[in-house]
Amino acid sequence: MPLLPLRLSPGTDLRRGLEAILASHGTDSAFVVAGIGSLVQASLRYADAPDVVEIAGPLEIVSLSGSLSGAGAHLHVSVSDAQGRVHGGHLGYGCTVRTTAEVLLALLPRGTLTREHDAATGFNELLVRPTA
Repeated sequence: MPLLPLRLSPGTDLRRGLEAILASHGTDSAFVVAGIGSLVQASLRYADAPDVVEIAGPLEIVSLSGSLSGAGAHLHVSVSDAQGRVHGGHLGYGCTVRTTAEVLLALLPRGTLTREHDAATGFNELLVRPTA
């Protein structure tokens, strides 16, 4: 499994940037192993909440992890504000990189990860397809 260290530049939407990186590396499946950096602001969705919450920055990315697939991203992030308060949840669109976002991706073959409806949870859940 190839590892891809990368840096997203200031002004980049963190989630859109990660989703876009995959196509340029010949895959649509990856895990975000780790991420750090800073954000201008964050858009988070908390557990079992229907709406996204906007958190004003500047913010430090304390942790970032999750999965990326052609069927969608499932990313969790923790950010801290200037007073050290930490907020965490699902990473939404609109999280603008402030100075840098340093991320390590584990790239998988195209089509390895997808999402399908799970009757037990009611959500589209990760499905790992075997590689040939």
